Amino acid sequence: MARNQGGAGDPITIKKYANRRLYNTGTSSYITLEDLAKMTREGVQFQVVDAKTGDDITHSILTQIIMEEEASGEHMLPVSFLRDLISMYGNSMQAMMPSYLEASMANFRENQAKLQEAFQGGMGNNPFARIAETNMAMMRAATEAFIPGAKKDEATRPSKPDAELAALREQMAAMQKKLDELDK
Repeated sequence: MARNQGGAGDPITIKKYANRRLYNTGTSSYITLEDLAKMTREGVQFQVVDAKTGDDITHSILTQIIMEEEASGEHMLPVSFLRDLISMYGNSMQAMMPSYLEASMANFRENQAKLQEAFQGGMGNNPFARIAETNMAMMRAATEAFIPGAKKDEATRPSKPDAELAALREQMAAMQKKLDELDK
């Protein structure tokens, strides 16, 4: 649930000064990009503004946080995804991408609890397989719609549903291992 330290549902204003310092008006203190990343993970709503011009620079600050996270830890964004994303700039479908990405992330968040339940219930339960199939179908359709020439030949896909299910189970096991490591 999104929390706020500001008043009545308003996002906290973070001012960025010319010396690159960030000032949290909600706590009347200077903060770092790392603090903003933590606030984001905690669901705190904020808006970053240029202290001199008053321009909203939240987008560029969040992008900067992603760049630093990618540079300092395990990569979450695969190179192929980054290439595809960059190729969408200037493409006729560029205007559709933000809403598509938001919808995809909302779908992922909705399914996250179901995924965790499926992992805890064991690999034999089918809810995860149905969710994974839905997500994979959505991603295939999106890839085919948004990236010209990305449609895979039916011959390159596994012909047996069992092979796909086995591959999904392997992926689930790897994800479960990562989740278990995160819980420690």
